[in-house]
Amino acid sequence: MRILTNAEIEQVLTMQDCIEALEQAYKELAQGLGANRPRNHTYFPVEDPRYPGFRFRFKSQEGGCVSAGVWALRITSDLAGVEVLPGGVKRRRLLPAAPGDRYVGLVFLFSLRDLAPLAVLHDSVIQKMRVGATSALGIRELSNPDARVAGLFGSGWQAGAHLEALLLVRPGIEEIRVYSPTREHRETFAAQWSERTGKRVIAVDHPREAVEGCQIVTCATAAMDPCFDGAWLEPGTHVTCITSPDGTAMRRELDDTTFDRADVIVVLSNEQVEHDNQIDILGPVRRGRKRREEIRELGEVLLGRAPGRTRRDQITVFANNTGMGIQFAAVGARVLARAEALGLGRTIPVEWFLEETTP
Repeated sequence: MRILTNAEIEQVLTMQDCIEALEQAYKELAQGLGANRPRNHTYFPVEDPRYPGFRFRFKSQEGGCVSAGVWALRITSDLAGVEVLPGGVKRRRLLPAAPGDRYVGLVFLFSLRDLAPLAVLHDSVIQKMRVGATSALGIRELSNPDARVAGLFGSGWQAGAHLEALLLVRPGIEEIRVYSPTREHRETFAAQWSERTGKRVIAVDHPREAVEGCQIVTCATAAMDPCFDGAWLEPGTHVTCITSPDGTAMRRELDDTTFDRADVIVVLSNEQVEHDNQIDILGPVRRGRKRREEIRELGEVLLGRAPGRTRRDQITVFANNTGMGIQFAAVGARVLARAEALGLGRTIPVEWFLEETTP
């Protein structure tokens, strides 16, 4: 049984790998060759006196697909809450409250063939890359191919992953306009990613500048409230969000106007929409603007079973609306195979985790 750290995972995982592994997994899920349990967040009324207002939260996701050959269980043990930035913007925050000022997030992989546990992996590098890669698949399938200007909300590491993934599927992008509430953060992000990509990455001072004139708009934030006014969207724009209500908090990045104006809405998981009562996505249905069956899943679009964009002037929305265990199975299996080939990580006897009796 192998144990892999984030540093070791970074040595063997690329964004292109992640996109390829996830595309296969989403197709298999839509074909009945994968399985996934909706994500769950459980809050306990336990606070750390060092961080008033933050509470213990346990998150779990699990799933698997035939081609990966593994079942993944991803868990996080968090101290979670909401912080208010200067200017009044609220965002969700997780605190490094574990020993050594660290976080706790793990992925367990189990063999679908002989049942045995195969590996324990740190979760955060895979977490970052699987979200960006999934959004990129939505951009590849739904945006106009000749897009040249993109808007990006966020300047954290999810924003970085999304920018990297965006340029893999739309290499013709010439300019990226970045907005986040803190000027220093967005300007630093723009300078670093301009140098890293060779593209024109510009920090803008108002959210409107990251929407108007942009053919692709991506929200990659920890926001609690909508990032921009959907009335600013121009015909033909593709929009991505990575935050929707999660069953415990009414977080959202897109407003009702954006969803109401969308000609096409695609989600990662319709099951999670219902599980968490994601009212942002369901809004157009409840307001009588769309039929429920018109909101389709990314896997269906990838298989050609659901229509994506059919006209240049359509506004399309991809709601990357949940984390899924199947993502960690698909990407984790690829990471494990390469780590084994290179001898990375530490190994412990699998016998320690096997028992001779069953209840």
